[in-house]
Amino acid sequence: MDYKNIYIEEENNIATITINRPKKLNALNKRTIEELHVAFKELDEDTGIKVIIITGSGEKAFVAGADISEFSDFSIQEGWQLAAEGQKLLFNFVENLSTPVIAAVNGFALGGGLELAMSCHFRLASENAKMGLPEVTLGLIPGYGGTQRLPMLIGKGRAMEMIMTAGMIDAATALDYGLVNHVVSQEELLPLGHKIASRISNNSSVAIKYAINAVNAGFKYDVNGYAAEVDAFGSCFGTNDFKEGTSAFLEKRKADFPGS
Repeated sequence: MDYKNIYIEEENNIATITINRPKKLNALNKRTIEELHVAFKELDEDTGIKVIIITGSGEKAFVAGADISEFSDFSIQEGWQLAAEGQKLLFNFVENLSTPVIAAVNGFALGGGLELAMSCHFRLASENAKMGLPEVTLGLIPGYGGTQRLPMLIGKGRAMEMIMTAGMIDAATALDYGLVNHVVSQEELLPLGHKIASRISNNSSVAIKYAINAVNAGFKYDVNGYAAEVDAFGSCFGTNDFKEGTSAFLEKRKADFPGS
């Protein structure tokens, strides 16, 4: 795909996707969502990529929301389709990706931007980051998973307050709420992301895939997370990574995981 709104950089088994619509504060439009879907899919299929970092261009915004001009005149059916397709193509897709995805929130993460960050496996933020779900000021509600993921991450009461007031929280509050794992300066954000990604990439990509699936299962109403963990744990015993990991441990050497 010919990317117009994103670009990808690869280094040491780590891919960084940058959303590049600075004049629109990196707002998500249909084209950007489609490009991100293709990028995540291709990177996930690339066995040489162990971790994906996603961030926004510039110093103002990660993603400042959805591109409202695209849907301001939508009908009920079109609005339903917008949310359903977006969740399938990007937000649910990222959450269930086998490759770990880290959001490096480098500024405003509002509406669809915060929803994108929350769909990632965890989040880092720069000190200037601001996060919120302002949809009710438009007569809408979050439609890309915000009403579901925010309560899971910060609790029902805090999520209800953020959604109903449409208020923004700063990076320090997000850290206190558990919405982000680390807060650093803008200059330190991507280096920290790469440092954590490098630590992840040293481990078994197969085991990490199973861990992602097991953790996600615990947040699904129709899945027994404990049973999913048992199944995943058992499956690990049939992998080459398990054989290498246990052999390396017993031989007191560093494991060289084949990723299978």
